[in-house]
Amino acid sequence: MPRDKNFIALLLTLALHAAVWLLASGYPFQHVSPPQSPKTAEKIVFLELIPPPRKPLPEPPSAPPSTPITAPPPDTALAAQATAPAPAPSPDRPRASMAAPPPPTAEEWAFAAQYTNKNSKGYRYSWGQQVRSMMGTAVEGPHQGVVRFRIEIAPDGRLTQLQTLWTTSDKAEQLARQAIENMPPLPPTPTGKPLIFDKTISFSPFANDGPPLYRDDCLPEPPVFRNPFAWDGKSPQVVASPTPTAPMDPQALADCLRQLPQDSVEAETARDQRLMDQWGSSKTGR
Repeated sequence: MPRDKNFIALLLTLALHAAVWLLASGYPFQHVSPPQSPKTAEKIVFLELIPPPRKPLPEPPSAPPSTPITAPPPDTALAAQATAPAPAPSPDRPRASMAAPPPPTAEEWAFAAQYTNKNSKGYRYSWGQQVRSMMGTAVEGPHQGVVRFRIEIAPDGRLTQLQTLWTTSDKAEQLARQAIENMPPLPPTPTGKPLIFDKTISFSPFANDGPPLYRDDCLPEPPVFRNPFAWDGKSPQVVASPTPTAPMDPQALADCLRQLPQDSVEAETARDQRLMDQWGSSKTGR
């Protein structure tokens, strides 16, 4: 027992000395967390991009005041187009001229008095050629122009109505009316009924009034185009289908073919020239 008490006393003495030594050396007895690094304050930086100052744009050149474009009425569109004054010929060249064509011969009038196709096509052409042959020579200048009439001829060949639809030259209309008043007696109409038609008389050195072609007169008329989607907004909307062309009666076709004459070279040339005047280009020469 005494030996155990001495051992315990020794342990207590050693523990007491160790504690005193630790206190004297400043050893911490509590858990100390490692020091934290100082926090830096967050700074928010805003960048504003300022564009460079704009240079003043140069002022556009002042344009001349534009005049509004107005479309002429449908019945006067062709007249307004032809109303433009013809360019004056240069003084270093003579003015162009075209002599009056010869009047229709007795043979041509005999054919015209019997040809009933296409609203008496031959009669209408011979009538216009007769008028133009009595108007004299057309000279390039302010008196050249075009006049369009609406004519009604009685079954016996007498003129019953003459109406000017439009004209581009008062002189051309005056000469045409004088020629119509002094025309010789005409043969009866081919159908034995009044003949009503519109006719354009060209009093110009550049006119192309050759004879017509007759070879296609027996073909059926193409159907008149009508917009199938036209709608007034009120009635039920219906898409109209084009009406097919009815075939010609065999007897009527035979009668039509029997009247067809042999087309002349002049008629072919006049047709080609009319197509060139309508669809050709003055810039390309084609």
